[in-house]
Amino acid sequence: MSDDAHDTPLIEPDLVALDVDLGETKEEVIAGLARLVGDTGRADAVGLRDAAMEREGLSPTGMPGGFAIPHCRSAAVKVGSLGFARLSKPVDFGAKDGPADIVFLIAAAEGTGSEHMKLLTKLARALVKKDFLAGLRAASSREEIVQMVGDVVSPPPKETAAAAGAGAAGAGAAGAGATAAGAGAGATAASASDAAPADSGSAQGAGQRSIVAITACPTGIAHTYMAADYLVAAGKEAGVTVHIEPQGSSATTPFTQEQIDGADAVIFATDVGVKGRERFAGKPVVESGVKRAINEPDVMISEALAVADDPNGRRVAAGSGAAASGAGAGAAGGLSFGSKLKQVLLTGVSYMIPFVAAGGLLIALAFAVGGFTITDVSEDTVLNNSLWNLPNGYGSAGPLAVYLGSVLHQLGAAAFAFLVPALAGYIAFGIADRPGIAPGFTAGAVAVLVGAGFIGGLIGGLIAGVVAYWIASFDAPRWLRGLMPVVIIPLIASLVAGGALMVFGSPLRALTEGLQNWLSGMSGTSAVILGVILGLMMCFDLGGPVNKAAYAFAAAGLNQNDPATLQIMATVMAAGMVPPIAMAMATVVRRKLFTEAERENGVAAWLLGASFISEGAIPFAAADPLRVIPSMMLGGAVTGAMTMAFETTSRAPHGGVFVFFAIGGFFWWLLSIVVGAIVGCVAVVIAKSIGGNKAKEASTLEPEGDRQAVAATSGGTSAA
Repeated sequence: MSDDAHDTPLIEPDLVALDVDLGETKEEVIAGLARLVGDTGRADAVGLRDAAMEREGLSPTGMPGGFAIPHCRSAAVKVGSLGFARLSKPVDFGAKDGPADIVFLIAAAEGTGSEHMKLLTKLARALVKKDFLAGLRAASSREEIVQMVGDVVSPPPKETAAAAGAGAAGAGAAGAGATAAGAGAGATAASASDAAPADSGSAQGAGQRSIVAITACPTGIAHTYMAADYLVAAGKEAGVTVHIEPQGSSATTPFTQEQIDGADAVIFATDVGVKGRERFAGKPVVESGVKRAINEPDVMISEALAVADDPNGRRVAAGSGAAASGAGAGAAGGLSFGSKLKQVLLTGVSYMIPFVAAGGLLIALAFAVGGFTITDVSEDTVLNNSLWNLPNGYGSAGPLAVYLGSVLHQLGAAAFAFLVPALAGYIAFGIADRPGIAPGFTAGAVAVLVGAGFIGGLIGGLIAGVVAYWIASFDAPRWLRGLMPVVIIPLIASLVAGGALMVFGSPLRALTEGLQNWLSGMSGTSAVILGVILGLMMCFDLGGPVNKAAYAFAAAGLNQNDPATLQIMATVMAAGMVPPIAMAMATVVRRKLFTEAERENGVAAWLLGASFISEGAIPFAAADPLRVIPSMMLGGAVTGAMTMAFETTSRAPHGGVFVFFAIGGFFWWLLSIVVGAIVGCVAVVIAKSIGGNKAKEASTLEPEGDRQAVAATSGGTSAA
């Protein structure tokens, strides 16, 4: 970031809009604020809006108290900025206590330095204070808002020192011209260093109970620090000392060992993995997403104290990334068994997909260069030839094409061979952290060896992870602890998981072969029904667990010599392309049904759909799920049925229309996508028309008492 960017204030009067109507949805409000920032030259409005909406899709940014903090870090942001709107009509941002009338758009530039991040987090922490919010609602001018925010993020040295010494003056209250004497969720916001762990008290009284807590959100800008301050405030109310380690974008000072040892319990309020989880081994634990710490901090404090008093309560496992011991798995505040199982299975699938995509596309390219018969000669060609010793031509391909095609095919086959081991390895990793990786990969390799395939990989990964997790929970003597994660756990878990698959490999192989034979024998109506099911799954959650399950089923079973698996792959890919294309089509056919922001998203959705990126439809589904998702499922079901009926095939697991050379019956495959997209488009247009969900063509920012127009529409320039 340039020096000018560092010297530019985060907020100025042109970034403030008072008592305005930006629309009826959070998408319109975010788009209007992004336009406000864009008109100052600080960011590309469309890119900022899209990045903020992408972050919004992870979790709502509405907060208790009637305010919202949509935020993002994006390359579209040139200078770190704050856009502010006080809405004349409150808008729902997903807070439990109702809509928001105060909205800050926090725009952080990629590569933002630590100083800028500290300023942004100071604002986020001040917003939890009632005095500061009251000041924002009472301000009569844009300049007053700028002054209040400036006092929060860059307080005068004297006030900062006083606040640090007393531990009572809140940054938000200072900005509003008041003090928060000893209370308030942001009591530590103005402490000497934002990087230091937050603390609900300067000293722990004799006999006073203590909790350590880690907060973390995906972006690490706002929720992380606000959750920290809500927990601190709740601890004060309960008479509990709460130490916080916010693992956000600003540098963090880790807990001291003394703080951890003295804690009665630990709280993990995170949407991402906890850094250094092993530090808390054996501690009673309560675990949730970061938003729960904002919405129910007092409940989480109570749960932490309760689990600390329960000898069978949930504990952080020794040497493991898993959440808790089996005895306390159902304790309050913990992840349910079903949620944990889904989490670990999706971890395995997520890590597996890059192997599938890379290997499958390399194989598809090999077919494009050397022809579909290249599989017959590729291994011998690579082993016995080189660019200086080209092989003979094969089929219609010349010597160079045969060699290059063979190299591509062997590279792809090598990557593809990791599919099942990676699945099993990272399922085990999801259960037992790093000690589970080696036994998980071993179990996956054994599953391939005995012919148990995808099913064997799932089972082997679960066994390896559970065994590794169980061994890690032992209280080993100090002299043995160093060997546990690198020798003992991998050895025993590999032996158990690999041995189990060796022993039970035959029935698993029979199950896998039976499934493959059943799929190969499908034709006519049964194949069409399977196509409908796969189409519905691909369009149900647009990249979520159900979508990934259908994709993993197709990709893991892809066999270049089995036409049935090629048909399933073609069906899954075609159905996954329907939602973004259908929504892009709808924004063209009936523009008035969509906001300007959605019409902008529609432009990008054409390319995303053509590339087989189902997530291109997420902004539409997030804004109107009850109309959009069923419509997309209808279109996906039609496409799935047609591709199966036409017996189209795909030798590539990804790439959309750009791997046309690997699609068998390309015309019919493309026709199926077009028909499904039209069906989805018609369905969503009808649903939105019946529901009376017409969007405003534009909205304007027009502050009361100031007739000068401020950047107004909910969209911006076209993404094209």
